[in-house]
Amino acid sequence: MSSQDAGIVTTAVDWLRPRLASLRWSRLSWTAKSLVVGAALSLLWMAFHQPGLDQRLVIDGLIFFCGPMALAAYYGEDIGYRIDRTAVRNAALLALFVFPFYLVGSSLPSIRAYYPMWATAAELREPGAFTVHAAKQFTLVVAVETYYRGLLCVGVGERFGIKAAFISPVVYALHHIAKPPIELLLSGPTDVLFGAVDYKSGSILPSVVAHGAGLVLLDWLVIHDPVLPPETVYGWLEWLPIPL
Repeated sequence: MSSQDAGIVTTAVDWLRPRLASLRWSRLSWTAKSLVVGAALSLLWMAFHQPGLDQRLVIDGLIFFCGPMALAAYYGEDIGYRIDRTAVRNAALLALFVFPFYLVGSSLPSIRAYYPMWATAAELREPGAFTVHAAKQFTLVVAVETYYRGLLCVGVGERFGIKAAFISPVVYALHHIAKPPIELLLSGPTDVLFGAVDYKSGSILPSVVAHGAGLVLLDWLVIHDPVLPPETVYGWLEWLPIPL
């Protein structure tokens, strides 16, 4: 954990400790329980997260998947684990909507320098290695979406309505401050969109499919020559006040 992360965790724990001590857990609503547990899981992740994909699968799986699922199962609440016609339709539409963003982004130098995150381009050009990598990455997405869009959006949607879609982008930005600037800039609106679609669907399937398939597609694109000329994409976006 970096010194910056350690400072954030320490400050947050100091702020939360007296407030949690005054709470009577049994009297809290499901929404309050979700937000308290969500904050605790966020601090745990910041304290223990590791950079490697295999380590992330274990840590994120325990914190972001098992934590919310155990809470929801214990209280008999819904955090978006539902598949029906509406969820499938919205998953397909959301995936189609975000596809051009991944296509354009894969041509930007900052994105190509950052991705793939957990392997080299040379390693992933071997089909078998890429298949294993993609499966692990998609599994990781299921875990994180269970937390961001399940617990922090669908899970608290009964209380906040569609406004719950604005909760997870704040937490996501805090957890991913080291991402390329263009990705951080787009992550806020994208997260709100994902949350809104999941809320309307009553399911996290749309964000799981769009996010998981999108990351796999992005890795495949960046390990090959750009589909779109980088100079063309740069020309489209050079007006942005951030490095590309």
